[in-house]
Amino acid sequence: MKHPPLHNIFLLAAVFSVAGKTAAAQERPAARDSVHPLAEVIVTANKFEEKSRFVAQKVEVMHAPEIRASLSNNTGGLLEQSGKVFVQRSQLGGGSPVLRGFEASRILLVVDGVRMNNAIYRTGHLQNVITIDDDITEKVEIIYGPASTIYGSDALGGVIHFRTKDPQFHRFATNISARYSSAFEEYTGHVDVNAGGRKFASLTSFSYSDVGDLRMGARRNRHDGDWGKRKQFIGSVNGADSVLSNPDERIQRNSGYRQYDLLQKFRWQPKEGQEHLFNIQYSTSSDIPRYDRLTDLRNGKLRWAEWYYGPQDRLMAAWQFKSSRLNGFFDQLMAGASYQSVEESRMQRAYRNPQRDHRIENIHVAAFHLDLRKSKGRHELNVGGDGQLNFLKSTAFRQNIQQGEKRTGLDTRYPDGQNRMHYFGAYAQHLYKIVPGKLILNDGLRANYTTLHCTFADTSILHLPFTEANQRHVTWSANLGLIYLPDTQTKLSIDASTGYRAPNIDDIAKVFESAGGAQLVVPNPDLRPEQTVNFDLGAARQFGKRLYVELNGFYSLLRNAIVLDAFLFNGKPGVVYNGQLTPVVAAQNKAKATIAGFQAAAQWQLLQRLRAYGNVTYTHGRYTDAKGARMPMDHIPPVFGKAGVQFGWQQLETEGYVLFNGWKKTKDYNPNGEDNLVYATPEGTPSWTTLNLSARYPVLPWLKVQAGLENLLDEHYRVFASGISSPGRNVVLKLQASF
Repeated sequence: MKHPPLHNIFLLAAVFSVAGKTAAAQERPAARDSVHPLAEVIVTANKFEEKSRFVAQKVEVMHAPEIRASLSNNTGGLLEQSGKVFVQRSQLGGGSPVLRGFEASRILLVVDGVRMNNAIYRTGHLQNVITIDDDITEKVEIIYGPASTIYGSDALGGVIHFRTKDPQFHRFATNISARYSSAFEEYTGHVDVNAGGRKFASLTSFSYSDVGDLRMGARRNRHDGDWGKRKQFIGSVNGADSVLSNPDERIQRNSGYRQYDLLQKFRWQPKEGQEHLFNIQYSTSSDIPRYDRLTDLRNGKLRWAEWYYGPQDRLMAAWQFKSSRLNGFFDQLMAGASYQSVEESRMQRAYRNPQRDHRIENIHVAAFHLDLRKSKGRHELNVGGDGQLNFLKSTAFRQNIQQGEKRTGLDTRYPDGQNRMHYFGAYAQHLYKIVPGKLILNDGLRANYTTLHCTFADTSILHLPFTEANQRHVTWSANLGLIYLPDTQTKLSIDASTGYRAPNIDDIAKVFESAGGAQLVVPNPDLRPEQTVNFDLGAARQFGKRLYVELNGFYSLLRNAIVLDAFLFNGKPGVVYNGQLTPVVAAQNKAKATIAGFQAAAQWQLLQRLRAYGNVTYTHGRYTDAKGARMPMDHIPPVFGKAGVQFGWQQLETEGYVLFNGWKKTKDYNPNGEDNLVYATPEGTPSWTTLNLSARYPVLPWLKVQAGLENLLDEHYRVFASGISSPGRNVVLKLQASF
């Protein structure tokens, strides 16, 4: 892959230099002499702003300084480096977050109040999070546990809500940054411009990333052997597919990609207390190689000459209106409407086969919401309604790469006729200060109606025994939480909540070949919603001004769990697919599951500018199938976390930290799900720890330099369920200019 020439970097430096002549001096970060996580942190877990100490659910907030300090190369990396979210990767251009053992369509992704989840979000591993630009993100709220009362379907494991910057009034400002990372061969540039007057403001942002083939670590433990080494890859020699020897087995050939992100916001305040926000976001990429599939073997030989995702296009246009001075019963109002257009495509071609398969999905999503708040005395009441309408077009064709000829007759990933899925819901969320400042009650209720309709126009390829799939569901969810604040230094909470996920088009009607070609997933229209009941117990304590400790335990009961299991298709356990007899599986409501674990965190202010911190998450999940067998749930990460020390001296800010994952033994893998044992060692995924260093320094009032040395010991490791090895020793340099 070609990278931008070095003169582009020097050009950026020249821009920095010219801009600096008009730069305003930035304030020096205030020295922290204590930690106060129980202070009045504002969250939007209940749609409207609320103090976190009054919210029973566990909520983590990543603020702008933490996001700006991160040296990650996409949003998946930003979450992973926090140590609070587990992230799986099937390829370099991706990142699939996991919350409390729930992943992909079982957690909800939200950007600026708009649901990203749509009717084809899958239960496997989902890479869509990288279409959010981390360079323009200023806040991330992570809500752990079911949040269906407020957010509706899919929020079983929680919600990750990304907030991008808003235009600022009375301000003209420009931010420019450039980043290089050695292990990724990455060059990234970003610029955003804010132009704000008295009542109208505009924010324009653009980011570009060019990421090369990833280099894995050289230092291997005794369990690794040759695991992950890229000894061979398929390339073209004189126009013909050829198996080539890799001159450097640590370079994961054919893993690089490029990405472009554009954001435009307009903010208008016609009068005090009222505000309109217009939000346009567009993200696209080059083709993104599906690296794990490019390492698949058949009969001991590399199987795929090509396996890649086409450009991952996401277009969002949203309008939001806020009013904080209503004259009627309610005090505040938020209303909004949005439109999203998403294109996903998958292309694959077997070794020395001139026919390339193209499968393309175009989904259009329209949504709306209305939320109202009433505050009176010791009560706060939030009520609202929302809806989302999904329309999907799934197409497929086969193309001869030598002649350019296209022909039909290829099975589509989803039904090739009409596909639509709609959600409608209404909720009420209540906060009652039973004893003001001491005892707080959270309670809420939601009703949701879901419809789904799919038609199979051509059933001749797989000989489907049906031509339509229809679903209609009414679902309920509720939450009840109690918070006890014995003093300003302590918070005790208990929370019970339910969640649900309506089966979507991906669950009901998908056809695809699983990792390594081991099984074929076929449609099953007879699915019901998954439901969970969750119990949380939390305790947080501030000891003096210097030590903060937090512990949260959780226990979830998952009913009607949708799992992949063996299936009879037209009365047979297997079908001939891609020229080979392949076992058949389908998504089925066959399991009752329990998921339990804990999250612990601590911060210790050792000296005025010296702070130590750490957090760890442990999750255990098992399900009982229809035959009564007890088996491991898939998507359950090993123990993971982060610990580090931050030190500041004058204007220099430094940090040393470790990221760690425990062992995931083979016996704890799900045999039929998405744990990808085929990409692990025979014993499972080994534990790992990386040592990392970073520093930031304002060399000029308007120019800040960041440097990082990640995976200092050059360890080879692979994150559980991932199909690509993680980066080896990585030198990162980032320049940030603000004026």
